Amino acid sequence: MLIGGLEKLTLIDYPGKVAAIVFTSGCNFRCQFCYNPMLVWPSEKKASDQSKNTAGHLRNKEQDYYPPLYSEDDLFHFLKSRAGKLDGVVITGGEPTLHPDLPEFIRKIKDLGYDVKLDTNGTNPEMIKKLLKLKLIDYIAMDLKAPESKYRLVTGVTVDFQKIEESVKIIRQSGLPYEFRTTILPVLLSKNDVYDMGELIRGADKWYLQKFKADTDLVNPEFKVETPYSSEEMDELVSIGKKYVKLCAWR
Repeated sequence: MLIGGLEKLTLIDYPGKVAAIVFTSGCNFRCQFCYNPMLVWPSEKKASDQSKNTAGHLRNKEQDYYPPLYSEDDLFHFLKSRAGKLDGVVITGGEPTLHPDLPEFIRKIKDLGYDVKLDTNGTNPEMIKKLLKLKLIDYIAMDLKAPESKYRLVTGVTVDFQKIEESVKIIRQSGLPYEFRTTILPVLLSKNDVYDMGELIRGADKWYLQKFKADTDLVNPEFKVETPYSSEEMDELVSIGKKYVKLCAWR
């Protein structure tokens, strides 16, 4: 697994659990507001420089790759040392489902007694189905980026929206606790877009609208000058979301 970082303690990212967060390297989206650019952009080093173990399937260009920044040995040493003190592990990115060794990686974590929460952008429904079939995840959070008409605008890439719809269906039918999340800011998403996204997940359990933050590095640095929705406007958007899902809130 290409590990781009580790947050050793979180009380908010895994509902009801004291957890650690593992950040995988590499993403197939280029969301302009993303605050993990170091996990999104590939290294400028050439493929010829990397070892045979490096996951070449994650190259954005033929010669680019994502180097691991944190070793698996160090991660599992840490997790073993925190057994009984941490309840769970959040696997996020980047986009974890890009990695074909994800099931094996999660199995090692589960074997240590941890519950696992997966964060995903929903572009790889086959991997989600595989993880569910193997009973490797205990909670799923999927980022719903936009209505279909704006997916390219928000993500910066062409998206097979049928895969997004399939992932939504799989997650809702999984029997596991889950949530959908949407980072929302005026320059990209309007009130009408919230209505459209609500139709896609109508009847879902939880949908969180996330207020845009510009106080960190972003994939598109120009977005640091963008103004987020006000708290009052976020309340209005949540009132729309509540028409479609059982629980809608902003954070």
